[in-house]
Amino acid sequence: MKAMGKNPFLLLLLIAVGGIIGGIIGDIFRDSVKILSYGKTIGFNPMTIDLSILKLTLGFVLSLNLASVLGIILAIIIFSKL
Repeated sequence: MKAMGKNPFLLLLLIAVGGIIGGIIGDIFRDSVKILSYGKTIGFNPMTIDLSILKLTLGFVLSLNLASVLGIILAIIIFSKL
């Protein structure tokens, strides 16, 4: 029988889903459990480059709270158990 390797795309999907669900949980319970909503925003604001025939906008902002970090950690644990 052929040994199955772990799919890196599945890991990225699980990390994204874990972060999104964790972020939603952190937003829902931000008033009752204050520590879950503690977070930081990292990245850079959108910047536009106008080259007359081409307009390019670049930007990246990542907002993480404690609940989303816990969701990402849980997703990695789930992936390692697969």
